[in-house]
Parts: sequence; structure tokens; C-alpha cells
Amino acid sequence: MIENIDLSLVNWSRGQFALTAMYHWLFVPLTLGLSFILAFMETMYVRTGDEKWKKITRFWMTLFGINFAIGVATGIILEFEFGTNWSNYSWFVGDIFGAPLAIEGIMAFFLESTFVAVMFFGWEKVSKKFHLVSTWLVAIGANLSALWILVANAWMQYPAGMHFNPDTARNEMINFWDVLFSPVAVNKFLHTISSGFILASLFVIGISAWFILKKRELLFARRSIIVGAVFGLVASLFTILTGDGSARAMAARQPMKFAALEGLYDGMSGAPLVAVGFVGNQSDTVNNYQKDLKMKIEVPNLLSFMAFLNPNAFVPGINDMIKGNSEHNIMSAQEKIERGRVARSTLKAYKDAKDAGDSVKYNELKAKFDNPAFLENYFKYFGYGFINNPESLIPSVPISFYSFHLMVILGFYFVLICMLALRYALTNSLEQHKRFLRLAIFTIPLPFLAGQAGWIVAEMGRQPWVVQDYLPTFAAVSHIDTSAVQITFWLFAAVFTALLIAELSIMIKQVKTGPK
Repeated sequence: MIENIDLSLVNWSRGQFALTAMYHWLFVPLTLGLSFILAFMETMYVRTGDEKWKKITRFWMTLFGINFAIGVATGIILEFEFGTNWSNYSWFVGDIFGAPLAIEGIMAFFLESTFVAVMFFGWEKVSKKFHLVSTWLVAIGANLSALWILVANAWMQYPAGMHFNPDTARNEMINFWDVLFSPVAVNKFLHTISSGFILASLFVIGISAWFILKKRELLFARRSIIVGAVFGLVASLFTILTGDGSARAMAARQPMKFAALEGLYDGMSGAPLVAVGFVGNQSDTVNNYQKDLKMKIEVPNLLSFMAFLNPNAFVPGINDMIKGNSEHNIMSAQEKIERGRVARSTLKAYKDAKDAGDSVKYNELKAKFDNPAFLENYFKYFGYGFINNPESLIPSVPISFYSFHLMVILGFYFVLICMLALRYALTNSLEQHKRFLRLAIFTIPLPFLAGQAGWIVAEMGRQPWVVQDYLPTFAAVSHIDTSAVQITFWLFAAVFTALLIAELSIMIKQVKTGPK
């Protein structure tokens, strides 16, 4: 439906945004989790007056500061890309998407940045209690910042609280609370920040394990492990709970993504959950898809229960959503495309009537956009009017499947690591479990990997949509020269890699120096 689409521009724009977002997410979750760990450690210092807790807090605060600075730099670039590379998207939904981003800057980021200076430099300049309040406010501000970003992203997954204005051809917010408290937004925020808490906990546990192996700062290391293990264990269990809620929200509102995560091509009642499996090759034609997974291990009925809290519920598969399923009232992709084309052609006729001054035609068409039946039956599928091939609505099943299962497997592994760390720390036997200590060090990069896998599931699993059902990715890009995106892609790759190397070098040096 859109002529002269430069797919190279689309792919490079997607690649650049993915590069920036993935680097940014290497720094953000550590900030989210470590900020609250710092606040708890400093609370122990203020309550007990034990200078050893102050020493522990200041060490982890130094590592937090290194990470915080670089995370801010990558986040600023990420927000600018909405205007430079995705201007059509910004035009179409900017009135909605821009609101949470603005609140993030005005409310959360200013709160965070105001008190971070007191937290770092105010140890001897303000009272203990005021410094503690500053540390807590930095932690709250950092996580509030994440809240508004995640609300904006959740709206892209599940557009809510909006109304389409045919005069401006833009979506406008009509209910802020529907945007903020949509089921997708609530689950996404809780699941994402709790995964950041796990990452920070395992970071603390792993570095503390290194000190114990080196027989340095043993009291510091044991206390840090106890805090990290308790925080991480609670966060791990909560992450599993919120992940379950996220899966139900996805099954209800993004069924294609849900089917792709499990490699479910043909829907079924009492669908099993694939615990382990290998996806067959994804071909160009739905009819030639592998109908089953290879070497799979299944848990009977669990997918149906996960999706609808009913072990016998019908879970639609990819073929059901492409071809339709009248028995379960599932509309085919082709029917959605036809309805979307009606919505787009109605909008074009409306604009033509307005430009021509045809008030009769204009008012007739305007009434359609005010008619709930037209909005529900046609405009709801507006984005499908851009689609030519129904099979392009299918995301990459192998990428979605493997990313999802990697994330889940690592999530349960993190529960085990935190339980063992807490047990060994409380029984004062950490020094006797050198294999576990080495495993804890090896585990440090794994929550970063799990976080990246989670974002791959969230973003690639909903392709081809940038706004679910309303705007496909290829229609959202800016009309700029592809070479400009290529140049900035490699420039950002070089700069971000240099920043990452710098952070790792500074952190490793600081860890080797140890707490002062």
C-alpha cells in the first residue's frame, strides 16, 4: 500500500535504534537495582552507626556512579532518534508517546539528578539522615524514570486511552490514566524493574565472591552477599510472578507474539508449554511452516493455563491468525487488511472533501470517525491497510522462541544462585564453597544476557508493528538518506563500545582497589 519503500532505510533505522537501545540497557538495569541496594545499605549504617556499613555503601556507590553517568549519555541519544529516524511515528502518535517522556524528564530525571550530587559529595557536608533521604530519592527517581519510559513502550504494545483525530491524522490522548495503568504497562514496569533488581543483586554477589576468593575484605563481602542475596531472591520470585502476568496480557492483546514465543503454528485446546525444544526452519510461506518443534519437552496444558488460567482453553496459533478460524471467532489477516484499507481510504476521502470544501461529504465522513461501530469494525485495523502480504505479519519465530526460553531458563537459575548465596552466607560457609564463588563470578554477565533477551522478545516479537495494529515499522521511518543512518550507526557503535570498554576498565580497577 505504500509505494517506493526503501527497505534498506527501514532496516538500517531499526538496526541503529536496536544498537542504541541494547547498549543503553547494559547500563540502566544496574542503576535501577543498585540504587535501592545502596539505600538499604546506608539505612543499615544510619540505624546501627556501624562505620563498616558506611564503607560498604561508599564502595558500591562508586560503581553505581560510574554506571549512572554512561547510562544517561546513551539514554539521551535514544530519545533523539525518535525525531531523527522515526519522524512519521513521532507525528502519528507524538501527542501520546511524548507525554510520558516529558514527565520522565520533568519529574523523575530532575529528582534523580538533583539529589545524586548530595549522595556522592555530601557525606561530610550534610547530616546522616539528610544524606540517607537523598540516597533514597535517587533510587526512587531512577525507578520513576524507568516507569515513564516503560509506560511509553507499553503503549506501543497496547494502544489505549487515545482517539484518532481525522483533521490532523494523529492519535491524541483522551485518558492519561488508561495509558498509565493499562495491564500491559503495569506488568511491563514491574517485570522490567524487578529484572534490574536481580541483575544488581547478582552483580553484588559476584564481585563479593571475588573478594572472598582473594581472601580480602571478608566482612565487607559477606555482608554484601547477604544484602544482595535477600534482595535478589525476593526480586527473582517477583519477576517470575510478573512474567506470568505479562504472558497473560500478551496472550490477550498480542496473540501473534504469544504464539511465536512457543512456536505454536496450529492452535489447540489444552495447549502444552514447551520447556525445551528446537524450532524448524521458517520458510516464506505459511503452508510450508514446520508444523511442530523438533526434540521438544512439553508440560501438558500449561500454556493454556498460563494464557487464560484455564488448562483446557484454546490458544490460537500462527496459522489461525493468518488464515482465520471461524470456530473460535478469529478473523483472518486478509480480512483485517481489507478493513484497514477501508479505514485508510475513508481518511483519504475525508481529507479530499475537506480540501475541496465539500461540506456535505466532509460531514458525512466525519460522522464515520465519530461512530463507535466504524472505529471498532474498521479503524481498529487501520495499520493493516499498509500491509500487502499477510505473512509479513508473522515475526521471526526462531528468534522469539529462543530469546523467550533463554530468559525463562536464566530466571529460574537466578533463583537458585540467590538461594545458595543466602544459605552459605548465613551459615558462614562461603569460604568453603569455592566452586560456588567461581560460579557466582561467572554469573555476573548472565542477567545482562537475560535482559537483552527479554527486550528482543518484546520488540522483535511484535514485528511488523511499531504501534500494535495501527502503524507498521516501515511506515514510521523518517524520509532521510540511508547513508546518513549508516554513518551514524557505525559512529554510535564505535562510541558506545568505547564507553562500555571505559566503564569496564574503570570498574575493574575500582574493584581491584577495593573499599576504602
